[in-house]
Amino acid sequence: MSQTSLKQKKKNETGSRNSKDSLDTEKRKDSEKSGVRLSTQGSQELSLPKTDSRGYVVRNQWSRTSRSPSTRAPSVEEPRSKNTSLKLPSSSTTSRTSSTSPSQQESLKQLSEEPSPPTPPLPSTPPMPLDSHPPTPPEPFSSSRRSTKMHENPEAWAHGIVREIRDSRDPMPQRDYPRTPPTEWKAYTQRRSTYSSQLDQDCLSELPRQHHQREEEEDEDEAYWASVKTLYEKIPSCSRPRPPKPKNAITIAVSSRALFNMVDGRKIYEEEGLEKYMEYQLNNENVILTPGPAFRFVKALQHVNARLRELYPSEQDLFDIVLMTNNHAQVGVRLINSVNHYGLLIDRFCLTGGKSPIGYLKAYLTNLYLSADSEKVQEAIQEGIASATMFDGAKDMAYCDTQLRVAFDGDAVLFSDESEHIAKEHGLDKFFQHETLFENKPLAQGPLKGFLEDLGRLQKKFYAKDERLLCPIRTYLVTARSAASSGARVLKTLRRWGLEIDEALFLAGAPKGPILVKIRPHIFFDDHMFHIEGAQKFGTITAHVPYGINQKMNN
Repeated sequence: MSQTSLKQKKKNETGSRNSKDSLDTEKRKDSEKSGVRLSTQGSQELSLPKTDSRGYVVRNQWSRTSRSPSTRAPSVEEPRSKNTSLKLPSSSTTSRTSSTSPSQQESLKQLSEEPSPPTPPLPSTPPMPLDSHPPTPPEPFSSSRRSTKMHENPEAWAHGIVREIRDSRDPMPQRDYPRTPPTEWKAYTQRRSTYSSQLDQDCLSELPRQHHQREEEEDEDEAYWASVKTLYEKIPSCSRPRPPKPKNAITIAVSSRALFNMVDGRKIYEEEGLEKYMEYQLNNENVILTPGPAFRFVKALQHVNARLRELYPSEQDLFDIVLMTNNHAQVGVRLINSVNHYGLLIDRFCLTGGKSPIGYLKAYLTNLYLSADSEKVQEAIQEGIASATMFDGAKDMAYCDTQLRVAFDGDAVLFSDESEHIAKEHGLDKFFQHETLFENKPLAQGPLKGFLEDLGRLQKKFYAKDERLLCPIRTYLVTARSAASSGARVLKTLRRWGLEIDEALFLAGAPKGPILVKIRPHIFFDDHMFHIEGAQKFGTITAHVPYGINQKMNN
C-alpha cells in the first residue's frame, strides 16, 4: 500500500474518531440532563449519580415505569446491556486510545467484547439534609395516577415524597433495648441488669456521695420530727376533739367572772371606769387568770365527754361549753390565753362589748347559764332559761376528778314553789297535811328539772355499757323536807318523770353544810341564800337559783 493511501486512511480514522468523541460528548450531556444511563462502546461500565445545580448528589432516582421512587440500589447481577446503564470512557483510556496504533485498537476492542468482571457498587453517599437539596420530582405524565394526585393535593403529595425519601435512606444501626411496661415498676438494680450497656463511670462515682447525702437528710428529718413530737407531747391539748353540734349538745353558758377570778379587773372597772379597765386587761393579756367558782365544774363536764367518746366515738350528745361575757373583744385575747393554758375545750365565745349577753342565750341553744352577776341570772330566769349565780367556797376543798357530782335542792329548784307557798302562808302543819293529801300527784317542774333530765339521759348511756358502778355522773337530792311527812311525794314525782336520783338526803330542816362537805359536789343548786351561805362556809361551791316565793320575801 502506498504512503498516500496510508495517510488518507489515517485521516479518515481520525475524523471518524473525532466524530465519535463529539457524539459521545453530546450523549453524555443529554444523559446528565435526563438522568438516564447511556451505553458507550469500548469503555468501562459505570453508574453515574445525578447531581443538582450546586453539585449535591441526589440519592433517589425516579423510575418512569413504577409508581413509587426507586429506592433499591442497583444489583450487581442485573444485565449491563440495558439502556439504563451509562458507559463512559475514563480519561486515561481516552488518551491512551488516541495514541495507540490500529493493531493495539483491535486488541482493545477484543478485550472490551469479552465479558468483564462485575463491578462492585459505589460506596453510599452520606445522607444530606432534606432542606438543603430537595429531590427532583419525576416528569409529569398525563396518564399517570401520581400526576393526578399531585395536581389534586400537592401538599399531601410532597409530604409523601419526603416520607418515602426518609424511609429509603439506610438508617443508622440501632440496638433494640428491652422496655419496661408502664404498669410494671422495677428497682434500679433490676433495671441495671436488663440493659447490656455499661453505666457511665462518672454516674457510678456520684452514687455513693448522693446516697450519703440522702442519709444525712433523712437523719435531719428524723431529728426534727422527734423534737416536734416531744414538744407536742408536753402540750396537754395536743389532740383536741371536735366540738359537738349545738342542736345535739347540752350547752352550758358560763360567764368570764364565773369561770375565772377577775376580782381585780372588776374593782378597776367600778372605781376608774371602762377605759382604765380595758387598758388594764390589754397590759396584762399574757397574764393567766386564776380559776373561778365554775372552773372545777367545767373540768368535770369535760371528763364526762371524754368517757362518752371512749364508749361512743361518734357521740354528739355531749356537753358544749360556751364562754358568755359582756367584756370587750380586746379582752378576749387574755381569756383565750387562759382557756388554752388550762386545756379547757371551749371553742365558742360570745363577747358583747358591754351589752347584756342574755339575748344570745336562746340563739346559742343554752340549757344552763352560770354567771357571777345576779341581775343577769334573774333576767335569764325570766326568759325561761335555767340559770344560777355562782359563789366560790370560803376555803379549799378536795374535789373528785373522775366523777361529776351535782347536788340539787328540791322545792323551787327541781320542783315548783307551790309547796313553799303553803308553808310560808299556812305554816308547817298545813304543809304536811297538803303533801300527804296530794302524795300521788306529781309536783310541777322547776327551773333545773331540764338539766337533771340531761344528766339522767347521759347516765343511761353508761348503764347500757354496764358502767353503772363506774358512771362518771352522780346526782344528789339534798332537801330540808322530812322523809316521813313529805318525802314520798318527791320520790314519786321523780319516778313519774322517769328520772333517777342516785342519792336522796332528807334533812328535816337541819343545816346542809356538813352534809355537802361529805358529798363534795362540783356544784350545789339551792334557792335559799341561807343554805348557800351555810354551804359556802364549809368550802362548797354553790349556785343560787333566784326563783320562787323566797326571792320575793328576801326583797
